[in-house]
Order: sequence, then C-alpha cells, then structure tokens
Amino acid sequence: MDTDEFWALIEASAAAGTPDERLAWLTDRLAGRPAAEAVGFVQRLDELRGPIDTWRHWGAALLICGGLCSDDGFFYFQAWLVGQGREAYHRVLADPDALADLPWVRRLAGRHQLDWTDEEWPDWEGLDYVADEAYERIAGEEGGLDDVVEARGVELRSSPDPVDEEWDVNDPAELAHRYPRLAALFPLPREKRRSVCETARP
Repeated sequence: MDTDEFWALIEASAAAGTPDERLAWLTDRLAGRPAAEAVGFVQRLDELRGPIDTWRHWGAALLICGGLCSDDGFFYFQAWLVGQGREAYHRVLADPDALADLPWVRRLAGRHQLDWTDEEWPDWEGLDYVADEAYERIAGEEGGLDDVVEARGVELRSSPDPVDEEWDVNDPAELAHRYPRLAALFPLPREKRRSVCETARP
C-alpha cells in the first residue's frame, strides 16, 4: 500500500459516519484485501506520524485540550490529525496554528473540555488497531502483524518522541505567541499549566 492508497482509504472512511463507524469501515475494507495491505497500512500510519511528532504540534494539542494532553494523548492526537485527511494534515504539518481552521476544532471552541463527548475529543486511538484487527481476520492469528513488521526491520512508534527543539509548552505567553489563532479560540488562564507529562485526559 502506497501513501496515495492509504489517504484514499482514510478519506473514504469519512462517509461512514462517527469515528467508531469509520474504524469498522476501515477494518472491513482491509480485511477484504491481501495481508500485505494491512502491513502497508500500519507502516504508512507510522511514517505519517513522524513529521508531526514535534513539540510544535504537541504545544498546539495542549492548547486545544486545555492542558489535558499527556504523552498518550498526543500520540492519539497524531492519529486523529491523520484522520482529518491529507489536505488538513499537510496544512497543520506546515503550521500547527492552522488547526484553528479545522471545523472539528472550531466546534470545540468556547466549551469546557468536560462538556466534550468521547467522539469530539481530538484523538483517535482506535486507528492504531485497525490494521491489527484486519490482519487477524485475514491470517486467523493474533499478534501476527507485529511479527511481520518486525521481520521487515521496522520498529513502529508506540509513544511520542519529538524530534525538534524542546520549549516550555506550559508557558501561556509562549503558547499565545506561537498559536495566535488557536489562543483566540481557546483562551489561556493566567496561571501556569501543569506539565504535559503530568496531565491526562479525564
């Protein structure tokens, strides 16, 4: 599966409905293809995570989520961003503040995070399991996908490991400077936020 085929599946899944319905649709489509397609899917997802695994993007996620973005939260945020489609992904890759232009993000503005439904949270953990479930259906064995990927010499990411220079993502002034459009949608309180490593989605 090449990158174009991956994006075609992701974008076609949007017509399925809710995030969970999209996951079921993707799993069914992959399960109906050769096993190599499931392997390719998980590798393309992993490759797309790399360029957005940065402190620049983590800071933006932290701002949107009101400080509730731990390492797991950011990892699933990356999958969610991929799920927004190729155009949105590349816009946010170039400028994390472009998240302010996404309709999904704008729907969250002005509302407390405790009022967001599970489907509204900007994370998509389930996307990480689509290929595994499809492969199990095809091969009839659990865990087989991991063995195939490892045999190819590929080590898939399991948590964030930002590649850019670290900065204080808890500094309200710095966040407002780096993400003016997001800061306008999600105003920061005056007090310093807790460390991203100490916060988590409730």
